[in-house]
Amino acid sequence: MSGSSVGSAVATDRRQLAAELRAVCMRVSRRTRFAKDALVPPHQASVLGKLTEKVLTPRELADIECVSAPSMTRTVGCLVDKGLVRREADPSDGRQVRLFITEQGRTTIAQVRAHRDEWMLERLSALSEEECAVLEQAQEILGRVVAA
Repeated sequence: MSGSSVGSAVATDRRQLAAELRAVCMRVSRRTRFAKDALVPPHQASVLGKLTEKVLTPRELADIECVSAPSMTRTVGCLVDKGLVRREADPSDGRQVRLFITEQGRTTIAQVRAHRDEWMLERLSALSEEECAVLEQAQEILGRVVAA
């Protein structure tokens, strides 16, 4: 095989690997996020997760979540109604609203994450030690991939 055909085969293999990894990651994400007994819908859990990290405005959340401002307003409204998030006027600019996660919101997102982790743990328990070691390496590598 010439150097260019080897390079072409490697590129094709990587393209196939990229497609397969993307599909598997999406299926894992979907399976963990859309559990039948979820405490909150995935989009609300995502917002709660962001608010555990820092106080944000609805506009900032909309930008982070790649949704429209009206869509985020509806999501935040639901979370406020459930007592999971509270709104406060920004002390330096009364026209701005800042969003804070409540203690109930922290408890809820902790339960959501624990439930998702439990789902994954159940699946990992069926694997061999060698397979788990491979997945440990893969998660480190995938972490670098998404950080880039």
